[in-house]
Amino acid sequence: MMPNDEIVEILELTAKLLELHEADAFKIRTYTSAAFNLSRFNDRELSTMPVAELTQLQGVGKGMAGKIQEIVQTGQLNELEQLMAQTPAGVLEMFKIKGIGAKKIGTIWRQLGIDTIAGLREACETGQIAQLKGFGESTQQKILASMAFLQSQMGKVRMDKGVILADLIKEELQKRFEQVAITGEVARKNETVETIQLLIGAEAPVAAMRQLNDIGWLLQNERISSPFTWRGKIADHSATADLPPQGEAVEQQKTLEIQVEIVLISPHKFEKQRFLLESTEAHLEQPTASGLTLLTVANSFLSVQSAEEIYEKAGLPFVVPEMREGQGEFEWLTKHKNEDLITWNDLRGILHNHSTYSDGRHSLEVMGRYCRELGFEYLGIADHSQTAGYANGLRADRVKLQHEEIERLNQAFETEASKPFKILKGIESDILGDGSLDYPEEVLKTFDYVVASVHSNLSMSLEKATGRLLAAIENPYTTILGHPTGRLLLAREGYPIDHKVIIDACAHHGVVIEINASPWRLDLDWRWIRYCMNRGVLLSINPDAHQKEGYFDMHYGVNAARKGGLTKAMTFNALSLAEMEAYLQKRKPI
Repeated sequence: MMPNDEIVEILELTAKLLELHEADAFKIRTYTSAAFNLSRFNDRELSTMPVAELTQLQGVGKGMAGKIQEIVQTGQLNELEQLMAQTPAGVLEMFKIKGIGAKKIGTIWRQLGIDTIAGLREACETGQIAQLKGFGESTQQKILASMAFLQSQMGKVRMDKGVILADLIKEELQKRFEQVAITGEVARKNETVETIQLLIGAEAPVAAMRQLNDIGWLLQNERISSPFTWRGKIADHSATADLPPQGEAVEQQKTLEIQVEIVLISPHKFEKQRFLLESTEAHLEQPTASGLTLLTVANSFLSVQSAEEIYEKAGLPFVVPEMREGQGEFEWLTKHKNEDLITWNDLRGILHNHSTYSDGRHSLEVMGRYCRELGFEYLGIADHSQTAGYANGLRADRVKLQHEEIERLNQAFETEASKPFKILKGIESDILGDGSLDYPEEVLKTFDYVVASVHSNLSMSLEKATGRLLAAIENPYTTILGHPTGRLLLAREGYPIDHKVIIDACAHHGVVIEINASPWRLDLDWRWIRYCMNRGVLLSINPDAHQKEGYFDMHYGVNAARKGGLTKAMTFNALSLAEMEAYLQKRKPI
């Protein structure tokens, strides 16, 4: 059964390629409208619906219903296949570049004959792109900056995919070896992962290497491997979680770009090596009380039972793997204990979520009931504000309707269960170009809280971006500053801001800063968490969930928060419902 998301992706790509090839505007709108509306439909699986039912859905006519049926039955869309066949691979790659859409890509391709990324880079560097009508120097520089960023991110995956792949490999290795551990960047909860590293305890490395190569979807690169380290890649079998079975022929298989490294070590040295691989070089170079480095102390052991033994001999407190970065973790431990770090179980509510009122996939009631089922005390709904037309942002009349529904649901929740649960009235207000919020005061004062975020005009200088955020922070109705830099990991660098100035302003005005837990964002960056804490700024781990399953993204947010040293005491949504309501009431402008 093909998931709805995959069907929508095919329709979206078809719309883009139709626009690229200058197809009929009505046809492009037909695909675009269907993709947009179906991206918000979650009542049923599209693959189970006959044509007659599909045509009842918004944005889906009889012709489009037939296209959907074709996708479901054949796994592809013939029209898209034809468009792909007419489009050079390099032109398809250009869709990853921020700052140019299908029309501009088509102009570059047709007018300059450029059909590769290398050719596009050269055309930018020689000034040809700036000379095209509708482009100019600014667009040319944006293209160059986006290509440079994408180049720097090649071969990496986000935290979520890194964890999934590492777990898949570990599960397979545990069928063959008793001692297996995920180490390296995944163990340290890095926001992006360049190498998936695992450790195996094995008495006979040659035999162990043969066992690894018996796994059909692990593809060794013998040139860079060594007798004690297997290096290679993973076969790409479309879905990350559906890798080829053991023994399947792999000669023609595509591979995932991420590097895999499996280290072999004698079983009695396993825990010592695990500690070394879970720590950065900067952490291992930290001096101990005796003047030796932590690495020297670790190497003085032949074997250990746990990492705690190494820290104890070094006269240093134990550091959890995610914090072993050499960035002040021992100083942090002079003020806090590892037990103070935030955990999933410490979270009492889920803030910054979207429903079908804007661009979410589940209704307000479904989002609320699932949040309560997970054991949380409150759900903060924060749909998009009116300027976000692309996300069906709420105008004032629809804000009123949503608040009325929230009140009805809260009355129902009050009678249904003994444990308190409440939906809080929030909004994700766009920060407009001048830094103002997206509603007049008479609307802003109806919300329990406001998440202020930038979603438009992202190409800003440091001065412009910082000034824009400062104006929003100074607004008395701003409760939380949402995803402060607007970055999308591995895709968009985000606008530059003066972090210290922004954090100091939040401290002065009592504004909470979001750690957006979406693995695409993880913004605020973990490296600034300690500065926030030192300035007394609370941080809120928000999933930015657009469907109920999105709540679980908070696991990634917790990982990033712990890496930065966030404590339960400084986590906004670790407040109980009563504490949260009291805080928000006190915070409201008079």
